[in-house]
Amino acid sequence: MKKFFNEFKEFAVKGNVVDLAVAVIMGGAFGAIVNSLVNDILMHPIGLLLGGVDFSNLVITLQKASGDTPAVTINYGNFINLIITFIIVALAMFVIIRGLNSLEKKEEEAPAEPTTKQCPHCCTEIPINATRCPNCTSQLT
Repeated sequence: MKKFFNEFKEFAVKGNVVDLAVAVIMGGAFGAIVNSLVNDILMHPIGLLLGGVDFSNLVITLQKASGDTPAVTINYGNFINLIITFIIVALAMFVIIRGLNSLEKKEEEAPAEPTTKQCPHCCTEIPINATRCPNCTSQLT
């Protein structure tokens, strides 16, 4: 039983698991921010531009409410809100990943160490570690 808990402890504190947990928490917080941006800031001006439409109230009523039975509706306004939220999240993730990829490319494009040098006597390319030129047999320093 102790071995099981030790293995679980090792698994739970590995970098990948901790990184994943942080990513999930940050994703949830980011999602809440984007939802607020869409629902509280963007949808009101968009609705105003479209003639005072409140997207959250856009529904198609399939069956009206009667007595204790609630109305059966298709809430397509909420669907529009979620589509806009998705587009904003996708755009934000694209910008972040594009920035990270450009940073990686800059690191990869660092000039490689030279593997050849020029013989000072005959001006031919020779390996950098050569001590004698294979073409003119000059001793190199």
